[in-house]
Amino acid sequence: MKNQNPVGWFDIPVADLERAKAFYATVFQIELTDMPAQWGRQALFPFDPTSGNISGALVETSELRHGSNATVVYFETADCEAEEARIVRAGGEVLRPKMAIGEFGFVSIFKDTEGNTVGLHSRR
Repeated sequence: MKNQNPVGWFDIPVADLERAKAFYATVFQIELTDMPAQWGRQALFPFDPTSGNISGALVETSELRHGSNATVVYFETADCEAEEARIVRAGGEVLRPKMAIGEFGFVSIFKDTEGNTVGLHSRR
């Protein structure tokens, strides 16, 4: 078996799609794209399907319970501290500020406006 990353997509459950979109757009300085309602309302994070990189969506649906996830999704960033500064201004909470994880770089953990625990990962 080839050693490759098996992660291909993620969904982050939200109670209020517009509030969650504003939070993530502010923290990561990106634009999310609304999708037609198929499985609840969704907003996609930017991605290029031909790049091989993963992406995901914010999903507002009664089928997923926001704020109760045990799985932590980590977003790649140049430096965790830049996003940490925007998390609080956007209405979130930094749970664990930037910390070293040895040769693998640094991580931060935060809570978004929907109560989900999410991570940041950077090499510096």
